[in-house]
Amino acid sequence: MPDFLRGIADLPPLLIYLIVGVGAAIENFIPPIPADTFVLLGAFLSAEGRINPWLVFLSTWLFNVLGAVVVYKLTWRYGQRFFNTKVGHALLKPKQLVQIGRFYNRWGTPAILVSRFLPAFRAAVPVFAGVTHVSFWRVFIPMAIASAAWYGTLIYLGAAAGRNWEELMRFFDRFSTILVAIAGVLLVAFIAWWWRTRQEDEPVPPPAIP
Repeated sequence: MPDFLRGIADLPPLLIYLIVGVGAAIENFIPPIPADTFVLLGAFLSAEGRINPWLVFLSTWLFNVLGAVVVYKLTWRYGQRFFNTKVGHALLKPKQLVQIGRFYNRWGTPAILVSRFLPAFRAAVPVFAGVTHVSFWRVFIPMAIASAAWYGTLIYLGAAAGRNWEELMRFFDRFSTILVAIAGVLLVAFIAWWWRTRQEDEPVPPPAIP
């Protein structure tokens, strides 16, 4: 186990629950943070008998969902204002936001459920749902279910691995590679859609007058 994780393991149980919970929440704000590593650490320490696996699950699930709700609420309130600026238009044009809103209206619940399992898309879900004003319960329920399933699985695997941290991380890396590959394919499709729809938005210049 890395030294910085071993340092966390030596902390009092209450502080460990707080750290793994915040680690699970912060990915909603800073996607590169390895939130799953903190969850696996909590599960691993529960296998050693230092903390309770159910409390690890509760803290990670609760913090993760609350973090996503905060992002959703912030983008609900301020997202449209941001995307009306020049910087916002550089990212998404109004027509693109409308199309994203239509997508959520049609496929919102299953799309949110599946996306919360995928790297990169996981953090984008509450952002776009908030900006396009998807109703709260259509966002909250699939996010809560997906987070419970994902973190429940990680905690089970971590607890089942016992003291073999290296084997656990090897298995998780292999599994994560599959999810990253799926996310990569979807990201390419999203970029293709983004580029195509931006070109459609470009005004057609009038013919030159001789």
